Amino acid sequence: MSEHEHPHGHIHQSHEAIIKRLKRADGHLRSIITMIEDGRDCVDIAQQLHAVEKAVCQAKRTLIHDHIDHCLEGTVDALASGEHAPLEAFKQITKYL
Repeated sequence: MSEHEHPHGHIHQSHEAIIKRLKRADGHLRSIITMIEDGRDCVDIAQQLHAVEKAVCQAKRTLIHDHIDHCLEGTVDALASGEHAPLEAFKQITKYL
């Protein structure tokens, strides 16, 4: 089974680290919800939201860059054989950068 074949779909080596980062961000976000419910200072809440936003953006960037690293070769090969669907998929993910 190659890196791109997985019983549950498309998996890259970096996905485990991305999942850990997102789980930390999820816990952080839950603590921010509690801060809001507890009436904490808005500046503190905004600061914590900014930190979660940065963590999620970094996870997204890592995911996209890893996809580009691992899938660009297949896209180039597909184009050489006249297929354009992989190029369209490649273009779709880059709009999220």
